[in-house]
Amino acid sequence: MKLTKSTIAAGVFLIFGTSLAYADNCTGLDVSVMRATETTDLGKGHTIKTLSLYSQNVSADSSKRNGTTGECSGVVLLTPDGKWQAKGYCAWRDKDGDTYSQSWHKAPEADKGAWKTTGGTGKFASMQDSGWWQFAWEDGVMQTNTWGGTCQ
Repeated sequence: MKLTKSTIAAGVFLIFGTSLAYADNCTGLDVSVMRATETTDLGKGHTIKTLSLYSQNVSADSSKRNGTTGECSGVVLLTPDGKWQAKGYCAWRDKDGDTYSQSWHKAPEADKGAWKTTGGTGKFASMQDSGWWQFAWEDGVMQTNTWGGTCQ
């Protein structure tokens, strides 16, 4: 998929709109492509799915995070009542080679998940950021999440 000027403009519009709606000091998009997935159906409504995605952050108001690329991995649990929850980790690198990582989770029936920075190097070494994330669009292979929070 090639990013066009109109796609980037739409993303920037979405970022600024999200910032105003939630009053976060950092917002953005996480654009991801599925790298690998495996599903185990244990029967009677219990399913566990592991996933790994390539990820890129785009942010108009968080210059440190903007353009960082990396990978997210996680586990999704579907329970017999039809609810799902998920947990995992992401790690990204910027053009200078500095890295940072986050943990993330989504509770059953929650509209949004939560994330928290777990470590970093270089310009990311002192980050203690946290916030929310929400699916914006997905098709099973590609997805875009909006995110926001409190960033240093």
